[in-house]
Amino acid sequence: MKNLKTFLKISICFCISFAASSVCSQKIFKENNGFLKVEAEAFYKQTNDSIRKWYIIDKSFETALKDADTSHAKIASNKKYIEILPDTRQTHDDQLIREENFTSSPGSMAVVCYKIHIKNPGRYYIWVKAYSTGSEDNGLHVGLDGKWPNSGKRMQWCKGKKSWFWESKQRTKEEHCGKPNAIYLDIKTAGRHEIQFSMREDGFEMDEWLITSDQNYNPNAESFSTTSK
Repeated sequence: MKNLKTFLKISICFCISFAASSVCSQKIFKENNGFLKVEAEAFYKQTNDSIRKWYIIDKSFETALKDADTSHAKIASNKKYIEILPDTRQTHDDQLIREENFTSSPGSMAVVCYKIHIKNPGRYYIWVKAYSTGSEDNGLHVGLDGKWPNSGKRMQWCKGKKSWFWESKQRTKEEHCGKPNAIYLDIKTAGRHEIQFSMREDGFEMDEWLITSDQNYNPNAESFSTTSK
């Protein structure tokens, strides 16, 4: 009986569904000294995914869904990443259909969720490592505990095209390529929280994300230092 209960428990938790569209990871990622980094594919649930959905892309992933480019799993961390599919708008010439291939409403479409534990409450700057090939696959929203503050809206990538590139900028009317130090979450209490990312543009590809209390931290400098050795 004990072995049967253990088997059932494992079976329930291991719920990777067809086409790797959802994950039942129960891991809680713990902040340490104001820093936390997470693999994007380690989300524990996905919501609002009837129109667009995050898919885990690895070397074995195959789909008939429309996608603008080939897999970048070989050069992704852990050889996996997640992407919002189908991708029907890659350039300005493609039709923009609100609440289908684009949304300015954070939390309304394709939301992935991660469990975290915060030891040191405060302001955390959000960085995401993304792969962008065009002008319409480089936007994302981030939220906390089901809320979507202004400081988490419209994450934007302009640099690092056709490569995995860390960014933490917010698109504004004045700065279409994004304002630095404007993407952050104020986590006011220690303990369990949930970070969510939701679609702004379909075709968005995410490899890793991190939070840091250090406003001056830049993971691109760290990545360059590592790859240069």
